[in-house]
Amino acid sequence: MLQQADETEKEIIVAEKKIFYTDKAPKPKGPYSQAVIHNGLLYLSGQIPVDPATGQLVRGTVEEETGAVLNNIRIIAEEAGAGIEDVIKVTCYLADMDDFARFNEVYTKFFHDNPPARTTIQAGKLPLDVQIEIDAIVALPSNQG
Repeated sequence: MLQQADETEKEIIVAEKKIFYTDKAPKPKGPYSQAVIHNGLLYLSGQIPVDPATGQLVRGTVEEETGAVLNNIRIIAEEAGAGIEDVIKVTCYLADMDDFARFNEVYTKFFHDNPPARTTIQAGKLPLDVQIEIDAIVALPSNQG
């Protein structure tokens, strides 16, 4: 039988959650955090192809958009004290699954050794009509988060 946690226990759990933000990556465009740190993991919100320097969408081929998204994930991970090699799980949303092979060509350039666990699905419609969105979970070094 499960027991309900009292208010003190809830406060402790909430206190472990830390909002993470870097101005070197695209700013969130809605009511969500760029990333959240909890129990040594960095949870990145879905990234779409936005140039962090200009804030403008990167419009182009699925390869170009994928590169922009993965570069933003790399930047956020590095700013949090980790690296692209510390990504342990990604969920990839493609506007068109027919682009899977082309997406994968760029993806393997970022995750060539020890790639993370991955789910890839075709989404009905992505924000701002982009071709790709990816969210990620990153294991932070033990001295982070």
